[in-house]
Order: sequence, then C-alpha cells, then structure tokens
Amino acid sequence: MKPVRRDFLMELPKPELHCHLDGSLRIETMLDLAQKDKVELPSKTSEGLKKAVVVQGRVKNLEEYIEKFKFTLAVLQTPEALERAAYELAEDAAAENVRHLEVRYSPILHRVHGMTSMESLDAVIKGLGQAKHDFNISAGVIICGIRNFSIESSIELAELAIAYKYRGVVGYDLAGAEENFPAKDHLAAFYLIRNNNVNVTLHAGEAYGPPSIHQAIHYCGANRIGHGTRLREDGDLMNYVNDHRICLEICLSSNIQTGSVDKLENHPLKFYHDYGLRVTLNTDNRLISGVTLVDEYMLAHKTFNFNMLDFKDFIISGFKSAFLEHRERTKLIKEVAHQIDDYLGVGARKY
Repeated sequence: MKPVRRDFLMELPKPELHCHLDGSLRIETMLDLAQKDKVELPSKTSEGLKKAVVVQGRVKNLEEYIEKFKFTLAVLQTPEALERAAYELAEDAAAENVRHLEVRYSPILHRVHGMTSMESLDAVIKGLGQAKHDFNISAGVIICGIRNFSIESSIELAELAIAYKYRGVVGYDLAGAEENFPAKDHLAAFYLIRNNNVNVTLHAGEAYGPPSIHQAIHYCGANRIGHGTRLREDGDLMNYVNDHRICLEICLSSNIQTGSVDKLENHPLKFYHDYGLRVTLNTDNRLISGVTLVDEYMLAHKTFNFNMLDFKDFIISGFKSAFLEHRERTKLIKEVAHQIDDYLGVGARKY
C-alpha cells in the first residue's frame, strides 16, 4: 500500500460535488473586480481582504459564516464577473485533478444592479464551458434556492433549473440558514423539480438535527445530502440513507468553522465510512474556508488515519453519486477506477 502523500493525492482523479461559486473566488480576482466595478471592500490589499473574508479558526454559528458572503457577492454582480469566477474556480479545481465539478450558486443573489437570473446563469455556464475546453474538466451548475427567502423565489429558481436542465444545470439545492427555516416550506418548488426529473441535493443536518435530513429526503426527494453531520443521531434514518445509497457531501473544515461539529476528532466522517455510508469529501467554500480539496483529504488522513484504499472509496462514491448521465458517469467511473488501481498497484476490479 502506497503511503498517503499530498503529491499522490494531487495526481488522483477526483470529483467535487459540494462547492459554492460565491464562496470560492480568488482574493486577487476580488480586488481586481472591485476596482473595475467600483465596489467598496474591507481592504484594498490581499492580506487585509483575506483577514476579512477567510474564516480564522471558527465563527459563532452558520449564520455568521454566511455573513462572509456579502463581500464576495458584492463583486459578482455582472455577467463578466460571474463568467470569470466560474472559469477560475474550474481552473483551480482542475489543477488538483478534479475531473468532475458541480458548482452551486443562487442567481437571485446577483441581481443588485439589474442583471437577470438568466444572464447570470448564462455567464456561469459560459465560464465553465470554456474551462471544460481548456482544462478537460467536466462541470455542471446546481441552482440554489434559499431557505430563508420566499417560496415564490424558490419556485422561480426551480423553473429556471428546469429550463436549463439540458443546458448546463445538473441539479437543484436548498441552502442558507437551516434552523427555523424548514425545507418543507419550499415544497411547491420541489414538486416542480421532481415532476420534471431534476436532480436534488439539499443542505441538511448541518445546523439542525435529523428532522431536517428527513424532510430533505421524504418531502423534497433529495438524491444527496449536503453535510449531514447530525444524521448519526437517528439510527433508523441513517439505515435508510445507507440502504438507499444517498450520498453525504462531507466538508470537514467548514463543519468545524461553523460549529456544526465541536472538534475535528468528533466529526462523524469515520463513523459514516466504517458503517458503509456513501460519503465524499468537498471544500464547500474554497476561499471562505481557506481550503483546497487536497487539503481536505490530507486533513481526513491526519485526523482519522484514512489510507489510500479509503480515499479510493470516497472518490468512487463521489463519481457514482455525481449528477451525470448514466452512460457518462459509468464511463468516467471505469476510467478513473482503473487509473487509481494502476497507481495503487492493485488488481483491476469491476465498477
């Protein structure tokens, strides 16, 4: 068995299924966009802006973490800015050999200066499309409804996801403040989504307990769960998630930063993996959490002593749960599985 090394993990083909566009800008890009669009930021230097935007240690709660997005959203109010941000995010992911990237964002947060939701979505799709051409990375958009926004806004975004289903959008999500804003309040949007066969992933079980995950699955039809750190509090629900291979999109660093988990050693990732649940590793927000995907893998290794076969499970689980057409997903799984087997020096398996 080869040891776990950073350079080794960089070379492995990987998926990333939980990554927010507005949480994953480059600091230099923020400064450049602010200058071009005359946006006031907390600092005009890289170091100063980094201190304001990147979480240092941990915050009081998820809501305080979300507050950081006001700085990134301020510079993402034009099609040109969104196209650039999407392109650069895919470029950064490709530099870590991410082969499939799912980028989530909410178009209604980018209308401050009159840009329409379709204009913003076209820009993001264009940026990802150019990155696909330049860096050989598969990428799709997940549109986010916002829990603490109106049901009308969620329905509008659901209709947008349906309209762009074969034009770059691969799924629909519900994000934002979780506590006191139940997913079932947005049932009408998910009725539209499910009846038009759109993939669903929901933020759930991060700032609220198992009932949030239950609603995500049984009310909203979630194919995957974003975070799910509190799933272990309900053994029966956990068995259901396991039996139905509902993937958990794990984001170690942000879970600690938001207080979703009190300390890293208590994170349920190892328990979930040992139990047999389908889990993947993700950054959540590359800028705001100050991480890369390989950082998250190394953190998981150092904390839980995961080896390369464990990471192979994470990687294959991610590709199996990706919002891709079945034939494309199967082809990608076989390709990357054999790459990993060759690299690890193990016999080829069927996938």
